[in-house]
Amino acid sequence: MSDLPRKNGWTIAEHAGDTTPDPTQRLLNHAVRDNDQAMTLVRGFVVEHLADQPLVVAALDEAGQEKTGDATVGVQRQYIGCVGRIANGVNTAYCCYATPRGHALVGARIYVLADQMADPDRRTACGIDAEVGFRTKPQLAMDICRDMVAYHTMPPWVAGDEAYVRSGALRSFLEDNRIGYVMRVGCAFHVTVRPGGGSARAEDVLTRHVATDAWQVRSVTGSKGERAYAWAWIATTNPRHFLLIHQHLRTGKLAYHYCHVPEGRPVTLMTLVRVACLRWPVEEGFEFGKDHFGLDHSQVRLYTALSRHIVLTLAALAVCAVTAAQARTQTPAPILPTTPDQQPPDDPGLIALTVAEVKRLFMLVTHRVLPQAHHLHWIWWRRRHQARARWFHHRARIRRQITQT
Repeated sequence: MSDLPRKNGWTIAEHAGDTTPDPTQRLLNHAVRDNDQAMTLVRGFVVEHLADQPLVVAALDEAGQEKTGDATVGVQRQYIGCVGRIANGVNTAYCCYATPRGHALVGARIYVLADQMADPDRRTACGIDAEVGFRTKPQLAMDICRDMVAYHTMPPWVAGDEAYVRSGALRSFLEDNRIGYVMRVGCAFHVTVRPGGGSARAEDVLTRHVATDAWQVRSVTGSKGERAYAWAWIATTNPRHFLLIHQHLRTGKLAYHYCHVPEGRPVTLMTLVRVACLRWPVEEGFEFGKDHFGLDHSQVRLYTALSRHIVLTLAALAVCAVTAAQARTQTPAPILPTTPDQQPPDDPGLIALTVAEVKRLFMLVTHRVLPQAHHLHWIWWRRRHQARARWFHHRARIRRQITQT
């Protein structure tokens, strides 16, 4: 929770007042603790405080950490999303418990390549236990979901990108457990929309079967306000599966989603739209975890140590995310413009407490950071400044909408 620029064994030990990093390293490498059970406790804490929302989604995605050497478990040249290219690093599959009020990362599994798993010397060097076998990224995501089902913490919906929808095993697991999903797919994804007509690419389905008047504009509240897109949904030959398409109103850019609705569960277009849009909080979870809690700061090499570092980070993130979500319910409605020529108010109010500000308040209280009045002033100033920026952002959007129409 500290504001250390880097959070690894050495820096945390110094910040904690230890004379050597041995206690911190022991916590990660040798202390007797059940890492899976720790993750279960973190997940239970988040679910306890956020499960009362009208819509809850398990958002699946992966995040990477760049590494310079080759000794860390799972490291090799592979696509690392945070840098947007192939680089030397480690990837981890995550699950975010996402609701309209708040969200937190509640599951993580490290991806270790098959050739490293098959090499006994490599396994020993990386501290990988014998019961840990090779799992693809969709299989790791399925393992996380299986744990959530076993502990009755699984949301009724799952969202993810193309890497996960391609897995028939993952889709079957979700369908067998009556879990609906809205998964992003590419334009080349095949679906069958007419009996006996054969499968067709998603982009061809759009061209042949979506009339001009089939589009419906729907708006969903995002981190920067309302986001409106044109949406269309097409039934397939399977009555529980749909192809959902959204189009950017200004650029015309298209995106496709493959959807499953469990039998007996009523669904509307707006429900699928909201599920699709709750895939993005997992990206915010990565941002918060890395920027404020050191999710990608570890300098450990062993499988157990990296897993434990991740769980401790997710625990800290969960505390702040849940607190921010609870504080949001007590925050007055934002002051926003209603006309394009409206002048800004003298007092724009304050934005709701963010995860970052909750972390700073935690440090003020627990570490008695002095002078407290100075730090509280800055927390207040940032929230007021962001509220003013939000006001101007909304006014600019109103002007842009009028210009476009």
